[in-house]
Amino acid sequence: MNHTDLKSFLDEKVIQYNTLEFIESDPIQIPHLFSQKEDIEIAGFLSATIAWGNRTMIIRNSHKMMDLMGNAPYDFVMSHTEEDLEKLETFVHRTFNAQDFTFFIKSLKNIYQNHNGLEYVFTKNEHLENMQLSISEFKKTFFEIPHQYRTQKHVSDPMNNSAAKRINMFLRWMVRQDNKGVDLGIWKSISASSLSCPLDVHSGNVARKLGLLSRKQNDGKALAELDIKLREFDRMDPVKYDFALFGLGVFEGF
Repeated sequence: MNHTDLKSFLDEKVIQYNTLEFIESDPIQIPHLFSQKEDIEIAGFLSATIAWGNRTMIIRNSHKMMDLMGNAPYDFVMSHTEEDLEKLETFVHRTFNAQDFTFFIKSLKNIYQNHNGLEYVFTKNEHLENMQLSISEFKKTFFEIPHQYRTQKHVSDPMNNSAAKRINMFLRWMVRQDNKGVDLGIWKSISASSLSCPLDVHSGNVARKLGLLSRKQNDGKALAELDIKLREFDRMDPVKYDFALFGLGVFEGF
């Protein structure tokens, strides 16, 4: 396909998959449970953090996280007691365990108490071209309080050549102004034009088959390559094509 035909094809797939029905089978349903900004942010960040592996398990364990926090994530983060944290000891999702969950709660409290919240931490280091440096700086802030070294693996660093799929997905949820009601778009201080596609096995394989990506690894260099291509199709909203690439991979086995 030439550039025009490929853009038309992908635009059609965005329309097909960027619908409310998408929410039913995706972890984005978790932040959609809430209406308060801070609840949405925290629910989104935690569910995006464990978004790898079987999607049904991801959604089930994300709901369990919310249940353990009394379905009031911001209140839990800011007002939890040691006894409340002990209730998290039953939680595990693959390699993300109760110790990791407990640290995430403490770190989020530090961010809201001392750094003006999640949006501000990402916004203060926003780069006009993409958010990858902001993600790296966010990780430094997130782990500025005492923590176990093992927990660091649950927040990716693009400056270490990571595609940072889960944080890029979280940022899509928070930033993208979606007139279809899927992405929440509650962060107004970051432009959708600076977002990057959540690159994973599915979107990476589809991108390669469509000639959008030549690099074989799904890493930071591959993400930079894909960024350039998607911005050629829509400079202001490049990550809308995540719906097309992911949908083609997961739902159509493209």
